[in-house]
Amino acid sequence: MTVLSEFREFIMRGNAVDLAVGIIIGAAFGNVVTSVTDGVIRPLILLLAPDPSVGLMLGPVDIGRVINAIINFFMTAAVVFFAIVKPMNALRRRLDRSRAADSE
Repeated sequence: MTVLSEFREFIMRGNAVDLAVGIIIGAAFGNVVTSVTDGVIRPLILLLAPDPSVGLMLGPVDIGRVINAIINFFMTAAVVFFAIVKPMNALRRRLDRSRAADSE
């Protein structure tokens, strides 16, 4: 088996193609989540707290930057969970119930 045919077999395997599609969709979806967080969630937070940044330096270490990153992570995770995961799980359960009812 030549290197080229091995490479072709590797690329045509479902795992490699699925991984490539997942990465591309994930990058595109990252833009959607960033837009929702920056365009909807962050302005709502700014209404409550005009300067939500945390400034905390311990010597040369910027702890405030780490705290801000953690807060941003949880905001992004909340947007993904409530806008995508919960509705998709509800849709999947509804489809599973309808398939079970159809098979009876």
